[in-house]
Amino acid sequence: MKKILILDTGKEWGGGTNSLLELLKRIDKTKYHFTALFYNNYKKGDESDIKSEIEKLGVEFLILEQRTQPVIAKTAKELLRLLFFFSRQLKRYSVFLIDYQFRIKRNAEKISELLKNLRIDLFYMNNQPSSNLEGIIASKMTGVSALQHSRIEATLNSFEVKAVNLWLKKMICVSEGVKNSFVRQGIDKSKCVVVHNGIAIETVPNASRQDIRKMWGISDENILIGAVGSLIKRKRINDLIEAFAELYSKFKIQNSKFKIMVIGDGTERENLQKEVLEKRLQDKVVFTGFQSDAISYINALDILVMASEKEGLPRVILEAMLMGKPVIACDIAGPSELIVDGETGFLVPVGQTKAIANAMLSLTKDSALRDQMGEKAKERVTRNFPVEKYANSVNKIFEELINNDIHKIT
Repeated sequence: MKKILILDTGKEWGGGTNSLLELLKRIDKTKYHFTALFYNNYKKGDESDIKSEIEKLGVEFLILEQRTQPVIAKTAKELLRLLFFFSRQLKRYSVFLIDYQFRIKRNAEKISELLKNLRIDLFYMNNQPSSNLEGIIASKMTGVSALQHSRIEATLNSFEVKAVNLWLKKMICVSEGVKNSFVRQGIDKSKCVVVHNGIAIETVPNASRQDIRKMWGISDENILIGAVGSLIKRKRINDLIEAFAELYSKFKIQNSKFKIMVIGDGTERENLQKEVLEKRLQDKVVFTGFQSDAISYINALDILVMASEKEGLPRVILEAMLMGKPVIACDIAGPSELIVDGETGFLVPVGQTKAIANAMLSLTKDSALRDQMGEKAKERVTRNFPVEKYANSVNKIFEELINNDIHKIT
């Protein structure tokens, strides 16, 4: 039985977490023995955590404790930020060098010891090269083949590009857009293989649409527009609120039944709530916090909006499509490969709140259009993005890397 070590350096539950768990549910555990190495035992709402969910699948769970960086490192970072205020690139690279000396190298040494002690055959990293650089270096130190699963676009520095090209065997990209982004930055195209995320087609909501709406005071007559995900800056939930304010102010009399539901939590929640108050939309916008049963909440929506400026291949869009919901999203890597513009939803430019408002208007005033787009979305996700296809593709890459047959991966 071959041994695979999984590395996840994340701090919170997200789509990449769910996709990893879906993979581990379906991968052949008679052929592979998995050990999961995480930096944080992050929570799944109030009901569970990643350790519990990983162990339910029969996978050993380890934590790599992170030491607080010394005062000298923190002081050096602040000084470098001030010194290179005129150049974002220089500022980022100088801070990276401090991180490399005080965090990345130390983590790489610890990971390399684990790789040797556990006699690992394949090292599988679940994020993107910048976040997993210490893993790439540990692979180089030990000679253990490393596979990166890149789930989002990321900006790499010259050292990280070199590390990927020299020391990674392969990099799975969740979309063509993510692959193209890395190739433009100098990553060897032959290193990259695209495997789209998938979703279990048999998935059904645990709670009914009516129950979710009733819980939050949303009537059947309300047209419910929702956003789902971590409340962080790159998700640009504020664009949805601004677009909704514009839509509501223009069509208040005819369309007072519009409501917004923001499903998720994060560092931007307080700022978003302040913006809602400033725009006097507090009776129109509901913040639910993190919900582990996201699919039931998505099923309660009429329209999903994703205003993110950067993604990979968003699982939440797959879930909305499966539930037969039209999606409005920005025309970026990931969403542009899921949504057929004008057929299963609408693609809009990043930051263009008027375009978001116009797309919402088209869908809110025409229930037949919502139904038609939702049906086509469900057909598309069922046909093209089943989770079995995703799991089988990753499994094939595992086999070929372990058998040192990487040339067959295309």
